Amino acid sequence: MITRDTTAFFAQARTLAPDFGPATPQAAFLVAPEGFCRAEQSAQDNRYMAQASRFDAECALTQHRALQRAMSQVLPTVCFAGDAQTPDAVFPNNVFATAAGRYVVGRMRHPVRQREAERADIRDFLGGVLDYAEIDLSTQAHPCELTGSMVIDRARGLGLCGLSERCDEEGARLMHDALALRATLMFDLAPGEYHANVVLAVLAGRAAIVSPRGFADAAVAQAIADFYAPNAIVLSEAEHAAFAGNALALSSDTVWMSARAAAALDPRNRQLLAAAGFQVRDVELGAIEAGGGSLRCCVAEIF
Repeated sequence: MITRDTTAFFAQARTLAPDFGPATPQAAFLVAPEGFCRAEQSAQDNRYMAQASRFDAECALTQHRALQRAMSQVLPTVCFAGDAQTPDAVFPNNVFATAAGRYVVGRMRHPVRQREAERADIRDFLGGVLDYAEIDLSTQAHPCELTGSMVIDRARGLGLCGLSERCDEEGARLMHDALALRATLMFDLAPGEYHANVVLAVLAGRAAIVSPRGFADAAVAQAIADFYAPNAIVLSEAEHAAFAGNALALSSDTVWMSARAAAALDPRNRQLLAAAGFQVRDVELGAIEAGGGSLRCCVAEIF
C-alpha cells in the first residue's frame, strides 16, 4: 500500500507485526565534511542553512570526528573522505539507503548533490564489499532524497514520506518499491520544510518524535503520534528549531541527537523518552548544523 489516506494507512499499519526486519542498523557510514561550505543551490529550499560567514570547516571536521568516535562505541562506523566539490556530502543518508541485501541510490534535486550519487568508492563498498544488489534511482526524473524524505519504521516496514521539492509522489513510489516496504503514507510538508527527517523520527519501531510545525496538515502529525502512543514525543516550535526532530536510534536503548537539540529538549519529553526505554546521547554539531541538517542527516544506516 502507498497512499495519502491517513485512516487507511494506519488501519493497515495496526495489522502489521514488528517482524519486517531489524529495528536498528548493524553498521553505519559517514562522509567527512572536507571543504564544508554553503551550497547555494541547496540553500534555495533549505531555510535551516546558515549564511556563508557562519561556516567553519575546521570545526565541522573536528565535530564530525567526535561523532564517529561516539558512534563507534555502539556499532561499526565507517567514514568516507569528503570532497570540496560536494559540500553537502556530509549528509549521505539523502543519497544512499540500504535494506536487506540491497542498497538504493537516490535522485537528488540539486545538481551539486547529484554528484554525490556518482561516488564509485561508496558504491563499491556497498555493492562490492557488502555484496548488496544495487537499485539506482539517480538517473530518473523524479526527486527522491531517500531517508531524508522517507522516515522508515524498520520493524514494521512502514514508510512515512514527506513531499516537498526534494521528493514528489512518483519519487515516493520509487522508494517504496526499492525498499520493499509494506505500506507508505505520503503527506505534504509545511511550506519551508524540505525533509521529513527534520520534523519526524521513528525510534527502533516503538516510539516517535513528531513536530507538528513541520506538517502541512497537523492532523497527519497527530495520527502518527496516536499510532506510537504512549511513546510519542511531540515537539514544541523551539525544540523543532533546534533539530530535536532530527534524531536517530542506533540501538534499542539510545536515541542520538545534537547537543543543541538535547539542550532544547523539554524535561517532560526527555522523561517520555526514558519511559519508552531510551537514554539520550548527544554530540556537539553546531558547525555542521550550519549546513542545514543535524545528526540524523549525517548518518547513512546499513541494514
